[in-house]
Amino acid sequence: MMIRRHLVTAVVAGVAIVFVTVASAARGETAASPRGRAELQSALDRAVAMGIPGAIAVVRDGKGTVRIVSGYGNLTPKRPIRATDRFRVGSLTKTFVSTVALQLVDEGKLSLDDTVEHWLPGLVPGGERISVRELLNMRAGLYDYLNQDTTILHRLEAGDLTHRYTPKELVALATAHKPNFPPGASWSYCNTCYILVGLIVEKASGHAIEAELKRRIFEPLHLRGTSFDSAPLIAGNHSRGYVRVGKRLLDVSVASPSPAWAAGAIVSTGDDVERFFSALGQGRLLPAHLLRVMRTPTKSSGGYGLGYARTEAPCATLWGNNGNFLGYNASAWGTPDGTWQLVLFVNLDESTLTPKLSHALNQVLITALCRVRSR
Repeated sequence: MMIRRHLVTAVVAGVAIVFVTVASAARGETAASPRGRAELQSALDRAVAMGIPGAIAVVRDGKGTVRIVSGYGNLTPKRPIRATDRFRVGSLTKTFVSTVALQLVDEGKLSLDDTVEHWLPGLVPGGERISVRELLNMRAGLYDYLNQDTTILHRLEAGDLTHRYTPKELVALATAHKPNFPPGASWSYCNTCYILVGLIVEKASGHAIEAELKRRIFEPLHLRGTSFDSAPLIAGNHSRGYVRVGKRLLDVSVASPSPAWAAGAIVSTGDDVERFFSALGQGRLLPAHLLRVMRTPTKSSGGYGLGYARTEAPCATLWGNNGNFLGYNASAWGTPDGTWQLVLFVNLDESTLTPKLSHALNQVLITALCRVRSR
């Protein structure tokens, strides 16, 4: 199986802080009026008709929750997508991991001013000049092992989707190159940064990152459909993920999550992602002062804080994140107080979302936020 380079640019993404969206067809919930559900259905159906296999949206406000679906979760054989399907959520993982790191800060087990060298001696050249804060807000200047180095991409192009990497191998791919800029001098999207955050969380807590995520977030919030995965095959009911190759859609859902690790290895459901981001926005996972730190964008970051991003919709300021993992695209955006939340899943790789298709998906978010929510 060959995957052409221009179709697979990265396994984990989330560079653009825009409404990367998806949604449709309500099934008997109460948050939106019948007219509102019909508008959402129509908005998504237009997007899906433009070439998306399937899509899921979960919309929650003070009145309740709407689960919206359209299209297929599997093309061979054809199976309609289900609102409960599990998805690879890519860089939404960074928001989970950042939350765990900040909880450790709150407990005095970690400081944002600690250096990489302090926790991971000898692993990163110049690590004594890079702080944990600069990893979390992507101002470390590190070369990106995924979006800049081509090693993983070449394996994907050759059809090797299940190669297993260790976190330190991923760091080595990055440190084989010169940094992009001195620490703190600028901003660039940095999957390498979150691999290092994951390793630091393990050192500071004394436990594996998956154990800390489970203990601190998955279990307290009852996220029963969420896991930090290591196996190529997604467990349980899940949507297949696709990449467009020429005129056909290629199923790439059996793939090792190891190239993503702490930068993007979480698998979840729409309801679970909604529950996590709502809890975060409502201040149930971090004290107010650390949530403010998390929500402090830096210069030239496009609104990116510490694994948490700001974007402006036509009728509201939103906080959340975007994620992409080979064959899957996910977004989660909500109002700052956590009272309104939209989660959107598309089982099509970000690299094959055309501008027209992205615009159509954005209209779903705008419809949900600015038309349905205002009624």
